[in-house]
Amino acid sequence: MAKKGEVVVITGASGGVGRAAARRFAADGARVALLARGRRGLEGAAREVKEAGGEALVLPTDVADHSAVQSAAASVEDALGPIDVWVNDAMVTIYAEFMDIEPEEWKRATEVTYLGMVWGTRAALERMRPRDRGTIVQVCSALSYRGIPLQSPYCGAKAACKNFTESVITELLHKKSKVRISMIQLPGLNTTQFTWGRTKLPKQTMPVPPIYQPEIAADAIHYAAHHRRRQIYVGIPTVMNILGEQLAPALLDRYLARTGFQSQQTDQDLDPRGHDNLFEPVDEDRGAHGPFDAQAHTHSAQYAMAKHRNLILAGVGAAAMAGAVAARAAR
Repeated sequence: MAKKGEVVVITGASGGVGRAAARRFAADGARVALLARGRRGLEGAAREVKEAGGEALVLPTDVADHSAVQSAAASVEDALGPIDVWVNDAMVTIYAEFMDIEPEEWKRATEVTYLGMVWGTRAALERMRPRDRGTIVQVCSALSYRGIPLQSPYCGAKAACKNFTESVITELLHKKSKVRISMIQLPGLNTTQFTWGRTKLPKQTMPVPPIYQPEIAADAIHYAAHHRRRQIYVGIPTVMNILGEQLAPALLDRYLARTGFQSQQTDQDLDPRGHDNLFEPVDEDRGAHGPFDAQAHTHSAQYAMAKHRNLILAGVGAAAMAGAVAARAAR
């Protein structure tokens, strides 16, 4: 259960999932610290947080810099009080084949997407563990489990994020800590990732369909922050991707080799203006949504079932018991 006035830190808050998550926490009256590089996007996020009923603190931060993340965490607690929830969402990527990506590009994508989560987790735990309370939510991806073509830096970083998180979870359990960590595994989302990520492809990039709106992911983050859930899958594609990798990985290799290039590009020629946030932010306020509103789903039946699984299981159990009683009575 969310408490009014809780202190929430969100990295990658200037756009996409982080931006939508900031609004979701603000609806509870949360005090939200917004971390990202682009000041205009952060200022836009701050306006939305205030409009939704929360309090906003803008902290321009490059999460690849450990000292900058530590400084931001200290500023949050000085200004807002003890951190209750820390959401690691920041990421950058490069759309290209592996051999077309330069070493410095690989390094940068890994430092932001993977090490940014490591530094955020470290900053949160340094403050949460002594108090023995708090929640960290790791925004991961179906690609944590299964890589696809044209996104090798992102897929590698997200797989590292998943395994790193599992290590930390086990250490907290060993210490009997009450600090919780949850992972959110996401499908293709209609976010700004596809309008400002560095790309070497000739066409406009897009998420692999079916596409979902970022508000679904934001609700999953909010739910995980306030319920004891180790992991939440969002969207049928996430479930199918994970199952496919477990059951028939070689078949999935061939399927992705055949479809994975075309499914990540539209028919529209790439407009290179403002389409590269790898080393420097695209300092515009682009909001939470990408250009695929017409194709994006606003609801996921799978996520709704995952969110309320206990009620569903209880209902199934009650129905089975009623059926057994009826069958016995009939005999």
